[in-house]
Amino acid sequence: MALENLISIEFTTEELTALDTHLDGIQQVLAGKMVNITPEQRQQYGSIGNQNKLIVDKAKNYMEQHPNWVPNFIDKTEFDKDYNARQQMEERTQRLQNLTQQLLDTKTLLDHDNYTNTLSFYRMIRYLAGENEPGSKTVYEDMKVLFARSGRPTSTDQQTDA
Repeated sequence: MALENLISIEFTTEELTALDTHLDGIQQVLAGKMVNITPEQRQQYGSIGNQNKLIVDKAKNYMEQHPNWVPNFIDKTEFDKDYNARQQMEERTQRLQNLTQQLLDTKTLLDHDNYTNTLSFYRMIRYLAGENEPGSKTVYEDMKVLFARSGRPTSTDQQTDA
């Protein structure tokens, strides 16, 4: 009985080249503008939640309406620059996160298909080795170590080597 194939896709060489070219372009545009922070810094600085975004938006709006109320120790030009860049990055980040999730989901289905087929192949090799099919014992012995598990046996393990 044939196994269910959850997904079937392929990329042409031209498509992969185009993807890589566009990814290279994104990296080039972002070069020198992005930073990497440590996990400790991520914890220290945190992330701004939706409620705090609303507070920042409200403050920005009031700063625009009442520029004379902005304390002189706030660099309003730098604030505006940071605010605009953050909004621009937010839009792109959401698009990239959506694409990343789609790539991960598609890869998950491809991994499932590959692993399911691999298990079927391994079972066949195990059977052929038991039937003394020439060459199958070597393949079975080589693959068997990859399926060795500690702990409770699975249905695959229960059928092996007894």
